[in-house]
Amino acid sequence: MATNPEDAIQHAQSNARGEFYIEREGRRIAELSYSLAGGDAVVGHTWVDPKHRGGTLAPDLVQAAVAWARAGDRKIIPMCSYVRAVFMRTPHYGDVWKR
Repeated sequence: MATNPEDAIQHAQSNARGEFYIEREGRRIAELSYSLAGGDAVVGHTWVDPKHRGGTLAPDLVQAAVAWARAGDRKIIPMCSYVRAVFMRTPHYGDVWKR
C-alpha cells in the first residue's frame, strides 16, 4: 500500500457510492470512485493530481479497492480505463475482476 506515511488511503461510502482517496495537508491528491451495482463495485474514475502522477498513488488506490472487494466478497467492474489496464497486467487481481 502507500509507501509514504502521509499517503494513508481513506475510504468513504454513502449509500451506493464510494471512494478511496489520499489527502495531503487537507487537500485531496488522488481518488478512485465507484458505485455499487448489486454486490459488484463499478469503478468509474481514478484521478491523481498532475504533480503526483507517475508514482505509486494510483496503483495503491487500486490495490486498496481490490483488498476491500476481497474482504467483502465483491467483484469489481473496471469501467475506468486505468483500472482496466491495471487489471489486465495484474493476474492476481483476476479473482475480483468481473468481466
